[in-house]
Amino acid sequence: MKRKILVAVDDSFHSKHCIRYLVSIAGVLPSLNFTLVHIQPSISQFLLDDAKRSMKAKVELKKIQRRNREAAEELLTGIQTQMAKSGIDAGRIQTQTLAKNLGVAKDIIELAQEGRYDAIAAGRRGLTGMQELFLGSLTAKLVEHSAVIPVWIIDGEVPNPRILLAVDGSESAFRALDHVCFMIGDHPETRLTLFHVVPRLGDYCSIDFSQPDLEMESFIVEGDKRCLADFYAHAMKTCHSAGIEKERIEVKESKRKVGVGKTIVEEARKGGYGTVVIGRRGSGRAFFMGSVSRYVLGKSSNRAVWLIP
Repeated sequence: MKRKILVAVDDSFHSKHCIRYLVSIAGVLPSLNFTLVHIQPSISQFLLDDAKRSMKAKVELKKIQRRNREAAEELLTGIQTQMAKSGIDAGRIQTQTLAKNLGVAKDIIELAQEGRYDAIAAGRRGLTGMQELFLGSLTAKLVEHSAVIPVWIIDGEVPNPRILLAVDGSESAFRALDHVCFMIGDHPETRLTLFHVVPRLGDYCSIDFSQPDLEMESFIVEGDKRCLADFYAHAMKTCHSAGIEKERIEVKESKRKVGVGKTIVEEARKGGYGTVVIGRRGSGRAFFMGSVSRYVLGKSSNRAVWLIP
């Protein structure tokens, strides 16, 4: 079965990193098909309005639109050729360019939804700091507004396609598992690690008690064990149905000493995982609810993060 990835591209080094990652995983996931999309630059509203009244302005507008389209097509052809030279069959790579309408991120998301793509891929940029706070960024807006389609964000030179799936027993983790199984199930050379961070009382209650409530801590841990036992049983069935046998699956758990997000990032780094998969929301206050997924996304240098709505 074909898997369709919509790839947002431009002429930045962020985009180049994204393409290198996709080339590397295309080698182990030959069912992936790519559509490279470039949203053309905005045209001033003044010129658009003036073109309605002036023939001269209308001619100038058409010139700008033609130049934007030609530059976009040249960019897309160059990337398509590069991917083909790297070993991807040219038939697996399509291109598309659009004039900016709602905004770059929203235009990409709308295109992905209309085309029923399985994921959106983009290079990471401006995810932290003043740029995101005041201006936003393609990365931040894709993550924020893609409520249905998974978003793959690639940062830097990814070392390998090994996959770490962070799980907590939540519905979001189930959706993340389904996405990974769908993507890799047909390919016997790929492996998957399920990684769980054992919760603490502070993950469910923000009050900082002077003395730890050992009875409550024990209650939370035991509940977590029961939840994860059910999750792993379902996970194994899902993986088996997708063609992923248990020999390809590793289960790891960690009793954290630092934050949940930092524990996930450190495990990815120490284990040499090139891809981290995480659900956007989870079962507790700190379990993948916004703050953790943002932390993992922001701190995963030289990694790809698949964020599942």
